[in-house]
Amino acid sequence: MLKKGAKTRIIKASQAHKKDTGSAGVQISLLSSKINKLSLHLKVNQKDNHSRRGLLKMVAQRKKLVNYLKKNDEKLLNKLAKKYNFKA
Repeated sequence: MLKKGAKTRIIKASQAHKKDTGSAGVQISLLSSKINKLSLHLKVNQKDNHSRRGLLKMVAQRKKLVNYLKKNDEKLLNKLAKKYNFKA
């Protein structure tokens, strides 16, 4: 789970306009941060299958959003992929 301050920073860094909190770009940014944090947790706690399932669900959701952005705004997708280090 991301803390409020970290979540706010991520949203501000990737929002398209001042009140944008739910666009695909913002959602991908938040999911990528959560995925990275959970991946570190799972490297230490290898038998935590409950968290592993949550990680897989987040990866699947991000993949759906990436496919959406690939069709609609590839420039933004490439920027996010480079920033959060995932395959576009």
